[in-house]
Amino acid sequence: MSEKKPASGIEPDLVRELAAILTDTGLSEIEIEHGDLKLRLARLVQPAPIAYAPPAQPVHASVPAPAPQPAPVAVDLASDPRAVLSPMVGTAYLSPEPGAAAFIKLGDTVAQGQTLLIVEAMKTFNPIAAPRAGKVVKLLISDSQPVEFGEVLLLLE
Repeated sequence: MSEKKPASGIEPDLVRELAAILTDTGLSEIEIEHGDLKLRLARLVQPAPIAYAPPAQPVHASVPAPAPQPAPVAVDLASDPRAVLSPMVGTAYLSPEPGAAAFIKLGDTVAQGQTLLIVEAMKTFNPIAAPRAGKVVKLLISDSQPVEFGEVLLLLE
């Protein structure tokens, strides 16, 4: 019995097997190379929403109890139009090399295309460019921090 290869040269069973590995291991990205074939599978990982709950106030007999506070609203920064997301899994660096000045700092105004930081993935340093001009209003990562695909790196207004 002869096995037919698909026209694309990519075996659907291989793709299914790699997808299963992503799911089973919790990885967000996997890449393989075999001869001329290079295949990269990635899945979007949604970071957990951040919620804030104020500390509980002790109730004293002589002091009336405060009115119940509304439940905190979870903030999904990934959908924030100011968010700059990581395009890959890797390690984020805020400067071009150890001891060098950071590419950007909080409050900086940047131009579209300006390097904001770099993400090292598979021993390759990938510059992350500003998708638009704006002001850095929040840095959500620190130097040498591991990042996931789709993770919010900073907010740019």
